[in-house]
Amino acid sequence: YGGNDDPVGPLASQFAGMGVEEVVPALKVKENPTEATYQLFEESGTDLGQVLTKKETLKAMKNAMSPDVAKALGRVSGGLYVVTAAQGTAKSAMIASWIAQASFEPLGFTVAIAKDRAIESLMQVGDKFVLNCLPEQGFEPLMKHFLIRFPPGADRFEGVEWAPASCGAPILKEAAAYMECTVMSRMEAADHWIVYSEVREGKVFKDEKTATHHRKVASYY
Repeated sequence: YGGNDDPVGPLASQFAGMGVEEVVPALKVKENPTEATYQLFEESGTDLGQVLTKKETLKAMKNAMSPDVAKALGRVSGGLYVVTAAQGTAKSAMIASWIAQASFEPLGFTVAIAKDRAIESLMQVGDKFVLNCLPEQGFEPLMKHFLIRFPPGADRFEGVEWAPASCGAPILKEAAAYMECTVMSRMEAADHWIVYSEVREGKVFKDEKTATHHRKVASYY
């Protein structure tokens, strides 16, 4: 933005004059970029990609399996968790339910992350993150908060009580338990990444079960 680059404003005005709908606001970098700047661009690109592929994605989900298979697979239940990650000034979070323990020694588990999730860029091999277990009682406010479609660059943790783990990722104070983890490997699986991670630290805050998630069909979360 600025310098020898074409001004963003006139270009945006030209697009508006052509009737092109603005999906994400014009991005302007006026100072040296930080991790938060990169996150803003990552999330803006993610939002744009989701809009451009929305129709095709919905069609593919409907055609992926027969109604009977979708209902049968929907009977596979899971817990409810909030995955949080941070790198420098960038922080992100997502609700997750496709999680399963995958090893005893060392203790490890897998989490499935959609390829169009912004947090995916913070969960590469070697990255660290926190898995927060939502409590069976009273999990609804936290779940609803993190299911909000935040605009690019927005603070997902505004209004939420949290403390930083040693890796910097948020530990939610209302969680039943948390685990600090390191990504060890990733496997590509169609529209998701299967991320295998080892647990480094953890603590139980409440003597309470993790909330569970039940679906009627498997064509949506």
